Amino acid sequence: MINRLDYCQYLLSSQINYTLTNFANHTEKISHDRINRYLGGEKLTPRLVWELVKADVVSSDNGFLLFDDTVADKNFSHDIDGVRRQYSGNAHGIIKGIGIVNCVYLNPELDRYWIIDYRIFDPDRDGKTKLDHVAEMFRNVLHSKQLNFTTVLMDTWYATTEMMLMIEGMNKLYYCPLKINRLVDDSNGVEKYKPVEKLIWSNSELKNGKQIKIKKFPKNHKVQLFRVTVSNNRTDHIATNDVACSSSLDAREACAKRWKIEQFHRELKQTTGLEKCQCRKARIQKNHIACAMLVWVRLKQIAYQTGQTIYQIKHGLLDDYLTMELRNPRVGMVGA
Repeated sequence: MINRLDYCQYLLSSQINYTLTNFANHTEKISHDRINRYLGGEKLTPRLVWELVKADVVSSDNGFLLFDDTVADKNFSHDIDGVRRQYSGNAHGIIKGIGIVNCVYLNPELDRYWIIDYRIFDPDRDGKTKLDHVAEMFRNVLHSKQLNFTTVLMDTWYATTEMMLMIEGMNKLYYCPLKINRLVDDSNGVEKYKPVEKLIWSNSELKNGKQIKIKKFPKNHKVQLFRVTVSNNRTDHIATNDVACSSSLDAREACAKRWKIEQFHRELKQTTGLEKCQCRKARIQKNHIACAMLVWVRLKQIAYQTGQTIYQIKHGLLDDYLTMELRNPRVGMVGA
């Protein structure tokens, strides 16, 4: 018999090839068909990730919830259920893939982070938008997981009126960049709403921010806005309901913590074979993604315990092999 632990061990141990055929070729008495039947008949859910990671999460009153999505690239695959054309930040364009909306918890004192929830973006099957998934995970953290946190960080895609007001309604803070065409008013109603990129900034406002009203927000409901230079060719306009924040440097520092979820996405794709499953059935793809998440959790556990990076642990599996081959090569060199 094959179980979840067997498949996760394969994803953890394999370095390049993550196909079911490769798994079957490297195990005894487990055929490709048996592996396929297991993954097609099992139903692994995001709850498994929380069950594995919850004992490791160190909660903080100053904790952060990070929300963002990533796309498992299936651009060169054909007829895989659940694959749709969508924007990929990694590819900087539209690709075919499976969207995954993730929730990461960050303890700023320890500078440690954990994946605590995720959702597969598959509106053709469940009718849910990415915003629906984020709202669902947010409420789940509050009411079920009951983790302490103060601030929510998210990208422009999720910085909608409904989402921002929902977070405020739960007495939490948010920091999020606004799209450059988001309509705002910094004139107390004297002027018409204008795109955020058209605002004029004084030297004092560049340093300390300014109060604005975002269109469609309730009357007299204002937030702080900061103009933050991210790089030589990029400037973000950061909105927050944190009235205690009065420095663009503080706003930039808070938003910089969102990079942890980008780091998670990179580690997940580079060490677990997340994008490498070639099976066509949606259920197998979802189970593969669940197992990839579980593998990342295990690698991160060991990384925090040993002070290594995930990459050192993953690639370190080859150390004994290389030592053995250098000592007694099975395929030896011959030369002049």
